Amino acid sequence: MPFHLPENLHPDCAPIAWLLGTWHGNGHGDYPTIEKFEFEQELVFQQDGRPFLHYSAMSWVVDPETKERLRPGAMETGFLRSALIEPGKARLEMVLAHSSGLASVWFGEAAEGKIELATRGIGQTETAKEVTAGHRLYGNVQGQLMYAYDMKAMGQELQPHLWAQLNRVEQ
Repeated sequence: MPFHLPENLHPDCAPIAWLLGTWHGNGHGDYPTIEKFEFEQELVFQQDGRPFLHYSAMSWVVDPETKERLRPGAMETGFLRSALIEPGKARLEMVLAHSSGLASVWFGEAAEGKIELATRGIGQTETAKEVTAGHRLYGNVQGQLMYAYDMKAMGQELQPHLWAQLNRVEQ
């Protein structure tokens, strides 16, 4: 599916415009404090002409063999704010609310189809599991959205937690 830039796209969002639309696919999860799992996921990135994208994500834990949904997984929503540094390169800020009881603030950069973000702060509700740091990497690899999320939580060091490969299903 060819990607077309929206006419009302804010110039600061040009380096992250490739994210716009709905993405769907599958991924894997692992961490020392949980059992390995596979998931199905849908990410949606939208814009309204201001210098940010609205982001939402839903996931479902799936059977590793049949890929049938077993139960709902994590959800998160927020905003990916962009400020152009130079043509093709932007400084990013991301604010997220997570269904697990976390609120997180991320900072990073985007350039040439790659986005890298690290946490600056994480707040959590009384019943949320302890998460103290995170690192996210998103990449446009031959038109697919690939991402990896490393997490520092529950007394463990920063290490891989989630990784997925998604295809654009709608612009």
